[in-house]
Amino acid sequence: MKYSFTKDNDWVLIITTFLLAAFGLVMIFSASYALALREYGDFYYFLKRQSMWLGIGTVAFLFLMHFPYRFYKKLMIPILIVSFALLVLVIYFGVEGNGAQRWLIIGPFTLQPSEFVKLGVIVYLAAVYSKKQAYINKFITGVMPPLVVVGLVFVLIMRQPDLGTATSILIVTALIVFFSGAKWRHLIALGVVGVTLFVQYATSEQYRLARLTAFVNPFSDQSGTGYQLIQSYLAIANGGLTGTGLGQSIQKLAYLPEAHTDFILAIIAEELGFFGVAFVFLCYGMILFRGVVIGTRCKSPFGSLLAFGIVFQLAVQVVFNIGAVTGLLPITGIPLPLVSNGGSSLLVTLMSLAILANISRNNIRQRRKEEQEEEEALHAS
Repeated sequence: MKYSFTKDNDWVLIITTFLLAAFGLVMIFSASYALALREYGDFYYFLKRQSMWLGIGTVAFLFLMHFPYRFYKKLMIPILIVSFALLVLVIYFGVEGNGAQRWLIIGPFTLQPSEFVKLGVIVYLAAVYSKKQAYINKFITGVMPPLVVVGLVFVLIMRQPDLGTATSILIVTALIVFFSGAKWRHLIALGVVGVTLFVQYATSEQYRLARLTAFVNPFSDQSGTGYQLIQSYLAIANGGLTGTGLGQSIQKLAYLPEAHTDFILAIIAEELGFFGVAFVFLCYGMILFRGVVIGTRCKSPFGSLLAFGIVFQLAVQVVFNIGAVTGLLPITGIPLPLVSNGGSSLLVTLMSLAILANISRNNIRQRRKEEQEEEEALHAS
């Protein structure tokens, strides 16, 4: 049976992914050139670095898009070992920034291991729970063992600390367990335990509680915990329907912290207005829709859970980031996938979507094969 390169690929997913990544490059330059000139004496400093990562990510995307996703099931243990090794290395050799120790310097590259671990955990959970379908309704033998591993990952990430990434991993884990077919009472029990631990952690230190609750009333501490969110409000309000124009943001000029990273959506709203934000939402909507369709159509339990895990991880990051920028959720430091500045985030997102594209490619081929077999059977009869 012959396969067509053009027909077998999910072009909606691929084109939307790189369209959003290219848009992100434009907005990173617009949001960062003032900071780049002030800190590094080069307008294009952040643009150059992100372009480099996009180039690396594109090569990884093209390779993984054609790498059979079923092999990840066989690579589950090595992937898990590497994930733990990276998290341990961060504890002992990581570099600090903004009060957290989350990065490793490897030659000319600065990596954030927790970004890679998110994908590793999804592969691990999809592989394990796809094997446990026959007894997934049994909590002790079916549901619980993989959660011990996730718990260890959570603890190591919280050592950095990185509450946003750790929380997103827990949410995606719960969703994968749900789609694995676990009983509702098991899911509810896990949810209660998770929320209880989260509340205990959040209230254990006053500064943590203050940061997590600042979004409720940022104007109560305008120069402290509420400052960043207030500046985000100003950027969004200033943009209105059509924006002030590309490159014309005021808030990026040393007013809004992390303007080119976690809060780049506020700059998009200020410069391109409602229409710019709507474009971003439309792209995410198309990617997430394709992800759900791919996961639903995949006949392999492993492929289905892997697709759902990837699309849910992306969705959680998008929701967390938008929620933080608009004041609907606490600020957790989660970047906007494909758009925010950050090499590790961009690379892992492209790798994840490449795996999703490979699952889609397999679905398309499988469907065409079945159609051909039906046609041959019809002719034979």
